[in-house]
Amino acid sequence: MKFTKLALLLTLTWGCAAVNAQQAPATAPDAVALPTPSSTAQKLYSAAKADLLQVRSLLKTGRTQSSVGSGFLVGTSNLVLTNYHVVSQFALDPDTYTGEWVDTAGQRGNIELLAVDVLHDLAVVRVNRYGTGYFKLGDKPVALTQGQYLYSLGNPLDLGFAISEGSFNGVIARSFYEQLMFTGPINAGMSGGPSVTVDGAVAGINVSKRLDGELVSFLVPARYAQELLKKVDPEAKPPKDFTAIVAQQLLVHQKAMIDQLLGKPLTAKAMGPYSVPVRESEQMRCWGRSNDRDSFSVEVTNCQMESSLFVSGSLQTGQVQIQHQYMKSTGLDEVRFAVLSSNSFKNENFGSHKDKRLTGPMCTRTIRQEQHLADARRDVRARLPQVRRPVRLRPADLQHRRRQDEPAKPPRCTRRIV
Repeated sequence: MKFTKLALLLTLTWGCAAVNAQQAPATAPDAVALPTPSSTAQKLYSAAKADLLQVRSLLKTGRTQSSVGSGFLVGTSNLVLTNYHVVSQFALDPDTYTGEWVDTAGQRGNIELLAVDVLHDLAVVRVNRYGTGYFKLGDKPVALTQGQYLYSLGNPLDLGFAISEGSFNGVIARSFYEQLMFTGPINAGMSGGPSVTVDGAVAGINVSKRLDGELVSFLVPARYAQELLKKVDPEAKPPKDFTAIVAQQLLVHQKAMIDQLLGKPLTAKAMGPYSVPVRESEQMRCWGRSNDRDSFSVEVTNCQMESSLFVSGSLQTGQVQIQHQYMKSTGLDEVRFAVLSSNSFKNENFGSHKDKRLTGPMCTRTIRQEQHLADARRDVRARLPQVRRPVRLRPADLQHRRRQDEPAKPPRCTRRIV
């Protein structure tokens, strides 16, 4: 039986685009004409492009581009909405990174980070230019119906500003925090851009897509952006330490997640001759598999949350995974089965110690003592060959042997505290 308290699952890709993306040139005979954009998409882009921005993270030394995303000016203000993961580098490491905006006309300027919402992957930045008023966020969320057309805007793969058509297909129930399913292309670099209705109302903010599907993309509902904007003072000075703000938000999420996980008794499921605890809910799904071999069989039950929180390029958190494994020998002797069982723990991944701001991963293993297991261990030890090792004596030991008549002195213990 295994219990993994924290697991990293990279099923989502966030929109900080790799700059060095390779392109396959199309030859003349194989070239296929792209479909003509709809008149609605053309009108929307023409009306909205003045308030679209690319949000860049730059190294302070040399101002080399590190990552890119998108954003949009809210109303006629100088406040820009984007994703937290787009600005995470200069939020957590302001001594190394800084922010820059670039608009569709090629103008650019510096960015001031005012607020972040890690739980919903949102951020508000201030720039030195104002919007035309196209993108407005009202007090009430936009009413959407399944199948309704939406239009996503941003700068995909740092290739240039673009608009893509898709449709709204409901609210994702398996996410810990509400997200909208957008059946349409959202590529890396479009994160933080708006998704709007045919009337130009902001329905959500581009955030991620599934790597194992086609056109399965996700939006942060606009109401979360509205709530964050209400907390922002447009004239306030930027906070100096976003690490403390992020940490506090993660603690809030941790409590909510654990309270929900343990709010009800866990469900017991049969696994061989045992009963194991699982948690099945809208946010947590369980999968099982069986692997039968000639000499042994393995059954695995894995329950995990399908969403996680982006904190930095080296850390995603907020995901719980419970895994049980039942192994049964049908033809192995005790020694081979013990080796097989021990090797099954080698595939566990608890992260790394590279980031000095993170505590190191910890592993706790409790072995249930049963009489037949204890008997098997004694039988294995009895069958193992006894190895006799030569005894090596140090000069101090020889001297001690020469002075058998002297009284023994108590051992000395020295402890150094650093």
